[in-house]
Amino acid sequence: MNDDARPPLHVPLTGPAHAALTHETYPPAPDLSGVWLRPLSKHRAGNGAFMEVLRLGDGVTQHLPDELHLRQLSVSWAAPGRLNAFHLHVKAEQNELWCVLSGQLTVWLADVRAGSPTSGGLRRVILSGEQPALLHIPSGVAHGYRASVQGATLLYGMDAQFDPQDPNEGRLPWDHFGAHLWDEDRG
Repeated sequence: MNDDARPPLHVPLTGPAHAALTHETYPPAPDLSGVWLRPLSKHRAGNGAFMEVLRLGDGVTQHLPDELHLRQLSVSWAAPGRLNAFHLHVKAEQNELWCVLSGQLTVWLADVRAGSPTSGGLRRVILSGEQPALLHIPSGVAHGYRASVQGATLLYGMDAQFDPQDPNEGRLPWDHFGAHLWDEDRG
């Protein structure tokens, strides 16, 4: 960028610092069809904390943007720095709800569904036990994560049960959408 295109500075900088200066932007997260994030409330008290994750009525999730018939709940413990990417469910419909209970995950979602209005879209989501949220991942959206330096505990629900005889676990290479997705944010 040439100096004429730079915004005016009210604080003068040295030449090298001015030449290297960039400014952050904070665009809204891109939408991926069927993907949604719902913040949860963690109620803290002097003796601990409480958080409602999900309400069920006759096996169906309640008060969520999409109805989900949960068939399995699982927990995954990600070791510090663990990279687990990319997988998707295409042999049969399998939608998921994710919630990080402790630690932090950087999650990447990629819409690879033919005919989807957001096909080809990528979205990054940070899930954290400090600011819990439910993340809905629909079938055909490739997903993967990198755990933070403290690792993470992931609670997730699915509307299909895992079958070890015929796993519904399609895999894409970890760098299929670019190795840069997993680069450490160095500020």
